Amino acid sequence: MSDLRPRFWETVPLKKMTPPEWEALCDGCGKCCLNKLEFEDTGELVFTCVACRLFDNDTCRCSDYPNRKRHVPECVILTPKTLAKSAYWMPATCAYKLLYYGEKLPDWHPLLTGDPDSTHTLGPSIRGRTVSELTVPEEDWEDYIFEEDV
Repeated sequence: MSDLRPRFWETVPLKKMTPPEWEALCDGCGKCCLNKLEFEDTGELVFTCVACRLFDNDTCRCSDYPNRKRHVPECVILTPKTLAKSAYWMPATCAYKLLYYGEKLPDWHPLLTGDPDSTHTLGPSIRGRTVSELTVPEEDWEDYIFEEDV
């Protein structure tokens, strides 16, 4: 993390962050890798416990992050340019979403604690709480809805 400017998230606009700074914003909660359902009649968006086939439930990370788009064409590559279109489906505690809306990082965020595991010990990690989309048919995803804990 030595290539990160001190408290860069407070002073540097998202579009001007370096690639390492941009990546460091991710708290590692894993929620962006969950399949979501959007109800057509209400527009409500809900998270399921059904994770992307590349999600590693033990590490709470993508098992092939550099090549994820090749394996999962529908995977959203989050960038400052795509954030405006993607923010609505991101978790409430996501640093990208919070900063996009001018809010502060949560106290448990690894950039504030200095502990890469603080998301799992103090925050909203989904580590150990998911099932793979390879094991649950899409028509059953409604059975796996969970309330997002903030």
